[in-house]
Amino acid sequence: MWNMIERYMDNLKKEDIQTFAIKNQVFLSDEELSFIYAFVKKNWKIMLGNPNAFDLEKYKNHFTEENYQKINTLLQEYLRKYQAFL
Repeated sequence: MWNMIERYMDNLKKEDIQTFAIKNQVFLSDEELSFIYAFVKKNWKIMLGNPNAFDLEKYKNHFTEENYQKINTLLQEYLRKYQAFL
C-alpha cells in the first residue's frame, strides 16, 4: 500500500490539491494552496504513519477560519474512512 501512496505523492501537483479542495467546497487562496502543497509533499509519511498524532491546530494561522474548519472536517472524515488501510 505504501508504494502506491508514495508513487501518487511523487506525482502530486498543486492542481490536484486545488481540484480536491474545490470538489469539497474549500476555496483556497494561493498562499493556502502553496502551504498545503509544500506541507503535504514534505510530511505525508509522518502524517499517515501516525495520523492520531497529527495536530492541524498547529497550522491554523496558515488558513482563513472558514477554510481551517472545512479542512479539519475533511481530515477527520478521511481519517475515519481510511485509517484502517494505513
